[in-house]
Amino acid sequence: MIRVAQILKTGSWTDTPADTITLDREDRHRRRAVMTGEAGLSFLLDEPVAVHLRHGDGLQLEDGRVIEVRGAAEELVEISADNHAHLVKIAWHLGNRHLPTQLMGESLRIRRDHVIEDMVKLLGGTMTELQAPFDPEGGAYGHGQTQGHDHGHSHAHGHDHSHGHSHDH
Repeated sequence: MIRVAQILKTGSWTDTPADTITLDREDRHRRRAVMTGEAGLSFLLDEPVAVHLRHGDGLQLEDGRVIEVRGAAEELVEISADNHAHLVKIAWHLGNRHLPTQLMGESLRIRRDHVIEDMVKLLGGTMTELQAPFDPEGGAYGHGQTQGHDHGHSHAHGHDHSHGHSHDH
């Protein structure tokens, strides 16, 4: 099976794609997978560590052909605010909840979540529902994936366990 030789970042390639593959956010986070493009071209992605493919990336195959990666349309909410300071405050609250968030410059995008949408309303944000590819920031450690708030252990142990932030959700 033909393999992916190189991942070409969005904007760094101009070839006409030999095929296209459309994946949602989770399916674009892969280490090893056999994939089949929309025109039927099968290939193997085999990376040493998991990578996050972004909408517009190119997968250059061993023979030089390029497969275009497209992000599947997902149910999102675009959040805007009266000014940058207000938008930063909303972004802080989203980040405090470790919520995957796409930074759009003048707005933020998140996946639809009625609880978070209620919070954004209370913070005075304006929301617009849309269907679009979702490419959230990866975080300082996530490289395309943000980690949930589970720290991998119980909080019922006997020593002080302060993170400097609340675990209330």
